[in-house]
Amino acid sequence: MTKNQRVVVTGGAGFIGSHLIEALLAEGQSEVVCLDNYFTGSRDNHIAGATYVEGHTKDIATLLPEAPDLVFHLGEYSRVEQSFHDAEKVWDLNTRGTFAVLEYCRAHKAKVVYAGSSTKFADDGEGRSQSPYAWSKAVNSELVVNYGRWFGLEYAITYFYNVYGPREITSGSYATLLGIFRRQCEEGLPLSVVAPGTQRRNFTHVDDIVRGLMLIGAKGQGDEFGLGAEESYTVMEIAEMFGREITMLPEREGNRMNAPLATEHATRLGWKAERRVEDYVRECARS
Repeated sequence: MTKNQRVVVTGGAGFIGSHLIEALLAEGQSEVVCLDNYFTGSRDNHIAGATYVEGHTKDIATLLPEAPDLVFHLGEYSRVEQSFHDAEKVWDLNTRGTFAVLEYCRAHKAKVVYAGSSTKFADDGEGRSQSPYAWSKAVNSELVVNYGRWFGLEYAITYFYNVYGPREITSGSYATLLGIFRRQCEEGLPLSVVAPGTQRRNFTHVDDIVRGLMLIGAKGQGDEFGLGAEESYTVMEIAEMFGREITMLPEREGNRMNAPLATEHATRLGWKAERRVEDYVRECARS
């Protein structure tokens, strides 16, 4: 990636965004700006050297008036099952917010790297409409592509597959699966698996995701830059790796059974997941 760019990261106080900002600064980027409304982000995730602006992405043009060179748009609502209870938040954060980000990038002729959702590939394509979250992300990905067609916007769309690692949320409605398992393990609680437990996932370490984002920011053009580890596991298999008692929870609406891996475009750029979830689980189980 070219140094001395003005790089904006929406959602940069969140789990993935904070790691991305850390990597951008380590690479030598002189100006990294985060826009975050702290809905799920935390000030504990601030990285020294970045500039932090609090606010909604729908107000990005007002909050960040200086022209960016590159925008990583990660700042959206991002939970499947919980989105049935948060439909208005999903619309506000994902639909209104992303439209404003695209207009902002168009006005400044900045490249946008959009974090789409691999849910749109799930269950033979049915996943795109299985929850308010999945639908909003699928539609936003189409909107990004159309901004490229209509207005010549430079873009790349990435798709994350079940990200885990340091700074993930471990409790509450917006916690990640491995974050929940890690906390339950630390507290000596049974691991709670949502039925049927056979839902299959590709668990990908945040370090691998960030390497992919950096590469795509520098070289990626177009859609379908999936970032996911090649190995897949059922949720039950992951829980069993911890070697703890397991308790079953009822099935949840929108809980997809599979999400086929679509990493060909990222692989062509030279990306491949390097971290293995088994190693991470072993570390968590020992702590």
